[in-house]
Amino acid sequence: MGALSLRLPETLDQALTCEAEMEMKPRSVVVRQALAEYLERMEKERFMASMAEAARALANDPAASSESAQIAESTVSDAADAVIASERSADADPTEAWWR
Repeated sequence: MGALSLRLPETLDQALTCEAEMEMKPRSVVVRQALAEYLERMEKERFMASMAEAARALANDPAASSESAQIAESTVSDAADAVIASERSADADPTEAWWR
């Protein structure tokens, strides 16, 4: 395990001490947990930013927009056909909702 030494402003040091006492954990555990949560949050934020950037690029690409519309139309049409077919099925219980 690596070691890290850092200086904290007095208010942050006091807050860390209070939190560690309330959680009944060593200060180092509280710091490790906080750092792990921060790093995970930053990774997620970067991932979401890259996904948003990719979505904006696709939204501004006419060919991609057209393909997306075709896929959505086909998917909705196929799903509607399947629902209608199941509702019209001879062995289907007419009192049973199709989504159950």
